[in-house]
This record gives sequence, C-alpha cells and structure tokens, in this order.
Amino acid sequence: MAKSEAKTGVEPVDIDRFLADVAPPARQDEARQLVALFHQATGYQPRVWGGGIVGFGRYDYRYDSGHSGQAPATGFSPRKADLSIYITAGFANREALLAQLGKHRVGKACLYLKRLSDADPAVLHQMIREGLEDLATRWTIMPD
Repeated sequence: MAKSEAKTGVEPVDIDRFLADVAPPARQDEARQLVALFHQATGYQPRVWGGGIVGFGRYDYRYDSGHSGQAPATGFSPRKADLSIYITAGFANREALLAQLGKHRVGKACLYLKRLSDADPAVLHQMIREGLEDLATRWTIMPD
C-alpha cells in the first residue's frame, strides 16, 4: 500500500470489528452512539479510514499545487483522551452552534469532546449536516 493510502485510504476493516477493539468500554459505547448519530445525519454507511477514523462519505480533492487524494467527508476517531470529531470548519453557523454544543474544545480541523455526554446530540447532528453542506459547495461528496 502506498504511503498516502495508508494514512487516508479506506481500510478493509469491518466496522463492528473496529468498534469491538475500542477501549475502554465507555469509549466503545460512545463510538457506537456516534456511528448511529453520523449515519442518521449523513445517510452514509461508516467506513474505517487510516486505521482509526470512522468516516462517512468521501470526496476526491485536487489542490492548485497538484496534490490530490481522497478523504472522508465527515467522521470521528474514538481516541482514548478525546473523541475527535471531523466536521468542516468553515460553515457559516459554526460559531453559534459551538456556543450551544456543550463542553468541547476546537483545534485547527477537529472538534474534541472528552465525553459524548458533554455535547448536545441535536446540535452535533446539525453541525454534521451543515458541515457536509458546506463541503459540498467545494467538492463532490460520494456516499462511499
């Protein structure tokens, strides 16, 4: 497998098997809840990307520099320290929704939750939808 595929490509891992390996058990339960939330928000089936990201939908990108690849349209990673949520950062209503979300922190491209119970699931659902809509203005999103 090429280096770029190893980092971002969809891996042939069964989602149930992947989730069964998430530890500790509380994080595994949160990951299962997030799979249901993301599936409901996107209508897409979950796929494992890069060994640790559960992605929903995908898009092919090519920058002016010539760099190109594939990436999940949205998703999450159930890391031990935090749940890393991957939602497009540039949508118009983002700051207002973050103010309603609950306890979180943001990075350059991620939203971090210590516990899923810290976040309002309806607000997170809306953020997923609006992030996808924003991403779709720049790239074609495919269901798989």
